[in-house]
Amino acid sequence: MDIKEIKAVIDLMRKNSLTEFEYEKDGTKIRIQRGPDGKPQVFSSSPGLIPAPTLLPIPTALPTAPAATPPPPAETLPTINSPMVGTFYGSPAPDAPPYLSVGTAVTPESVVCIIEAMKVMNEIKAEMSGTITEILVESGKPVEFGKPLFRIRPS
Repeated sequence: MDIKEIKAVIDLMRKNSLTEFEYEKDGTKIRIQRGPDGKPQVFSSSPGLIPAPTLLPIPTALPTAPAATPPPPAETLPTINSPMVGTFYGSPAPDAPPYLSVGTAVTPESVVCIIEAMKVMNEIKAEMSGTITEILVESGKPVEFGKPLFRIRPS
């Protein structure tokens, strides 16, 4: 089950007021259950797949700042978050230059990093237009689902 399928299941759970979903295949077992605060929690029986329990934030639309107002403080700018659990890499290869740096302009289709999950290298796209204001993760470090990777000033 990939991250897109997990997100689709969470959306279906929310739309249909479901409280629990369980999936098992080839020795991998994933259970998504709404916690007491209404947020989904993911549990996995596969070591290293998803630490149990991991709180998953429900995806929401990111705010955009009007052009006429001064830029908001850095901590209120939207972030590009990790869509999965894995290892963050800021460049396509160890000896290659990074995908981006502070001040880089991105479009929704811009590749911003790679996250390795279960020996698969997944290119992560910005999914919004703007300028990178802060890189929040060091290359080679593990990341959780929903962890902020970059802070971005929307354009």
